[in-house]
Order: sequence, then C-alpha cells, then structure tokens
Amino acid sequence: MHLFYTPDISGEIYTLNEEESKHCTRVLRLQQGDTVYLVDGIGGMYTAVIQDAHQKKCQLQVIDKQIEYGKLPYVSHIAVAPTKNMDRMEWFVEKAVEIGVSEITFLLCEHSERKNLRLDRLEKIAVSAMKQSQKGYMPLMNDLTPFHRFVQKAFSDSTFIAHLEDDATKSLKDYYSFGQPHCIMIGPEGDFSPAEIKAAYAEGIRPVTLGQSRLRTETAALVACHTLNVLHDVFAPL
Repeated sequence: MHLFYTPDISGEIYTLNEEESKHCTRVLRLQQGDTVYLVDGIGGMYTAVIQDAHQKKCQLQVIDKQIEYGKLPYVSHIAVAPTKNMDRMEWFVEKAVEIGVSEITFLLCEHSERKNLRLDRLEKIAVSAMKQSQKGYMPLMNDLTPFHRFVQKAFSDSTFIAHLEDDATKSLKDYYSFGQPHCIMIGPEGDFSPAEIKAAYAEGIRPVTLGQSRLRTETAALVACHTLNVLHDVFAPL
C-alpha cells in the first residue's frame, strides 16, 4: 500500500505537494493509472488513482473514502519532559505512534535539561511513523508546556504521575477504567521535583509506578504508552 499524508484534502481531485510528488513518481516510480492511498490524519482514508504523474505536482482522482480508518478504541495521552538528547525523544515519538497514541504533550519541568523544542521535526517523524504503520490518525502534538500550567488544566480523575518516590506503589492497572481516557506524566532524567509532585497531588493527580526497574525517560514514556494499549485489550468485554 502506497500511503501519502494529505491533511488538506478536499474534493475529488487532489494534487500532491512537491516533496510527495517526487517520492511518488521518482522513488516509488508510480505512473498514470496506478492506485495510491491518502490519509488526512483525522480518520479519513482515501483511495485515489494517478491522473497525471508529474514530478512536482502529481494529480490524483479520489475514487473512494473511508471514515474513522484505524481509529484507536481508547484515548491515551503521554505528557513527557523531553530528554537532552533529542534522538531519544524522536525514537519515543516514532514508536508511540506505531503502537498508537492519541496525544503527546512535552513538559517543561524544574529538572528539565532541554528548554526548547523543534516541534516541526517531531511532527515530521510522527507523520512518517503514521504512514509506515498505516494509521489513519495523527496524534495531537503539544509544544513545551510548563509543568504547573499542565497540572492545573489536567483532568485529575484520568491523569497519573509516574515518579521514583516511595509512595508510587500502585500500577496503571490498579486505576485503569475501560472506555475512559488516560494521561500519564513522565518526568525528566532527574525526575520530577518534590515541589512538582506535591503540586500534582494538590490537583488530585495520583502517583503510579511503571515497575521495579529505573527507566530512562523515553523508555518510561513508551512503557506507559504500551501499557495503556495492553490494558485496553485485557479489560475489553468478551
């Protein structure tokens, strides 16, 4: 399946941008009459036929549309402090999208070693992972958000903070509620500060553990993402 990301698609005729046109005609060597598939990132999957295999403006005729293609049966939100080494955060984004994630927020914490972010770069990685794994939805990607602003706006019943303090004794399965959204907060390499943990508790956010091992930030974030995926399958009605 040759899949292209087309968030601005509308109508029955669509022209790929220059980058995608080159990939379609020069890399994939597709020609007039060949069938391709388009996703808009919000659940639309379009079947299209190449009308003009132009290397800079490849024109397509849409012949079919599916809605809610590949829709996740659960809502998962990972709020994570970016690592100093962005390669590790890019790896997390790629793998989280492949597994399935609804939303990713990047947190700015007291112990954060990274104070800026190239969200456009991470979005491109997410798009590539979405196409590679044939997903129909692009996760919502939120830019760096100060910790205290995030917890003040969080839904306390469905938000959990994973940290290394002794009172984080319960796991995600102890709180999991089938059919409800879940948000897991993952701290920076130096963990959340005591003041941040206290602030989260004050907003009704509960602590969770991701296991006995001390995990890197990006590993913890991916474990949280995968755990929510597995819990949905475990708790799904037969």
